[in-house]
Amino acid sequence: MVVAAARQIQDGARVFVGMRLPLLAFALAKRTHAPNAAGLFENGLLRDEAVAQLLYTMGDGPNVLGAGWATRMGNVLGLLQQGSIDLGFIGGAEVDRFGNLNTSYIYGESGKLTRLPGSGGACDIATGAGRCVIIMEHEPRRFKQKVSYVTSPGFGDGTPGWREKHGLVGGGPRAVITTLGLLDFPGESEPSREMRLASYHPFTSPEEVLGATGWPLQLSPDLQQTPPPSEEELKIIRECDPLGFWTDYRPTTLEKQYLD
Repeated sequence: MVVAAARQIQDGARVFVGMRLPLLAFALAKRTHAPNAAGLFENGLLRDEAVAQLLYTMGDGPNVLGAGWATRMGNVLGLLQQGSIDLGFIGGAEVDRFGNLNTSYIYGESGKLTRLPGSGGACDIATGAGRCVIIMEHEPRRFKQKVSYVTSPGFGDGTPGWREKHGLVGGGPRAVITTLGLLDFPGESEPSREMRLASYHPFTSPEEVLGATGWPLQLSPDLQQTPPPSEEELKIIRECDPLGFWTDYRPTTLEKQYLD
């Protein structure tokens, strides 16, 4: 998932990084194919150099140290409203077939209301970034025919031009990276912007992905297996996350001795 996310970052892009796996994805992209990318963080930081240390949050000391810009949250979010952000990463509790995300509340089978953390900066990213990438676990209770609440809009009802009709300046979701595969959306010229499976990870299958989705998932005409991480990519990820805090990587005995 980290590698697939890093591959979405183009060289020179202004990236709204976010929390969890995107922290690693940005560091990986900076140290490989996108050395000129700039990372922006919701707490008011801009970095044009990657952090080599493990980051638990965007506000950790190593992320602040050497930042190119340490400013207010409002100034960073204002760049989204200006249309100055090329790519943003977001996640959610639920996503539907048109890329609409829910992080507000859900109703259980018994009708019990469960409140979720809310939007944070996710709605700003979903509405203002040139394109956004969604990262989340792939299971039926998360991939819903219709989300309980639209916190961060994707392509609305799926009709072409829906975002423009509602005054959303950003381009909307371009990919959904999950524990099982990578999904994308047809272009504006297609009759519907419904999500489709673009690639499945090497350890799974299209059938497993379909079974973990709460609607009849469409398949891309170019469906393929997700290219696996290279040795260089794995090495960099392990350097940035040596304890496996984000990736759950378990070092061998020799590697543990080296890390100690």
